[in-house]
Amino acid sequence: MAPDQYDLVIVGMGSAGMAAAELAATLELRVAVIERDRVGGDLWTGSVPTKALIASARAAHSVRHADRFGIDAAPPTIDLARVWARARQVQESIAATDDHPDRYATMGLEIVSGDATLTGPNEVTVADADGSTARVLQTRFVLVGTGSRAVVPDVAGLADIGVLTDETLFALERPPASVIVIGGGPMGVELAQAFVRLGIVTTIVQDGPCLLPRDEQGLVSVLTGVLRSEGVEVLLDARPTAARRDADGTVVLEIATPAGRSELRAEAVVAATGRRPNVEGLGLEELGIDVRSGPGGGVVVDERARTTFRSVYAVGDVTDGERFAHAAGHAAVRAVRDMFFPGRASVADLVPWCTFTDPELAHAGLTADEAEARFGEDVDVWRVDLRHNDRARADEATEGAIVVVTAKERIVGAHVLAPSAGELIHELTLAIQQGLKLNEIASLVHVYPTMATSVGMLAAESAQEKAQRYRWLVRRR
Repeated sequence: MAPDQYDLVIVGMGSAGMAAAELAATLELRVAVIERDRVGGDLWTGSVPTKALIASARAAHSVRHADRFGIDAAPPTIDLARVWARARQVQESIAATDDHPDRYATMGLEIVSGDATLTGPNEVTVADADGSTARVLQTRFVLVGTGSRAVVPDVAGLADIGVLTDETLFALERPPASVIVIGGGPMGVELAQAFVRLGIVTTIVQDGPCLLPRDEQGLVSVLTGVLRSEGVEVLLDARPTAARRDADGTVVLEIATPAGRSELRAEAVVAATGRRPNVEGLGLEELGIDVRSGPGGGVVVDERARTTFRSVYAVGDVTDGERFAHAAGHAAVRAVRDMFFPGRASVADLVPWCTFTDPELAHAGLTADEAEARFGEDVDVWRVDLRHNDRARADEATEGAIVVVTAKERIVGAHVLAPSAGELIHELTLAIQQGLKLNEIASLVHVYPTMATSVGMLAAESAQEKAQRYRWLVRRR
């Protein structure tokens, strides 16, 4: 049987694969997309169900604290089974429309189910799940976007107690009444706050001196205080050493801290300690494609998302770069442009992100510490607390701040702890990308009253400082 001929074969239909497929479908190319499980990626794990859970938790928190707005507060009645069912309904409603495989078939793409193996720089072999039949697809280009999966820490006994991850948590019919979250990164922190707001007794165990170690630590400290004030027990420098399940079904997690060893008890443990790229079975290393070893590794690519072979691209969580759905989609689109259009397309190295707690914590560019390590004494850190923002005071949302980091007056980092920080960060991300000075933002009129007026306040302060240096130019008459 002669191999099927294609212009592009996309392996994996998560965030990266879907974005690449949508662009490729507009280019009158012959495209095959291969998926062994479900189309959707973060729809089924991580972002979508977590945000649905956070929305329910925010509603419960608002009821609990309505007295801040002159409305009688009351303890909310929370049905955890209904909350979890709603998260699944959100997933299913999206899957039935935006991410349904039929949608991609109507675009003219061929959907191939099975396990893909790269058997050449321009060849992909697809086998059924049982390996009984196989198809050979020959192609000008291959795009690998197989994503990643949750990592369960290598702790004695942990694999035996049925530890939960973002891939299994939302399938529960009866959520636990108490939870230990291992890991203080974005996923662990988001889940911990949502759990405790929904009445689930929650402890975070973080093997390190702080939560969210990649973010601006001055703002992380404020957010950690918010979590603790809401009832999350935050244990720092705490390393899990063993786990077991008692006769009554209670999970016991042994931890080591600078103060000694202790035991934590809960109904369940959730592992939120990072993700491992899905590279197994793809035949990459056998083909000679460089794959970095270790849990945090992945396919090694150049600035254009190309692997060892110029015909094979890799994007998203399967690579050793940033692991965010939005970064994966962006990189996938740029990769398809690089394949089929003249010129060179580089994947953006400035990727903002946001931890969707309440308040949200958004990040773009360098932290203050990173900037000082790179630029030395040429760094200035500008900060305005939300207590100076009229909208924040009206909304009872003054726990937060905006921090802008400049080097030689140009913005190199921006960090926002505020409601809707994930929306606010884009203005500052664009400023970093365009190499703007902070005082240049002062020429932009910000709508009042909004949280974004705090960005304008910082810009105005910078402009005023510069004006003071040139006050001798002021015309007095």
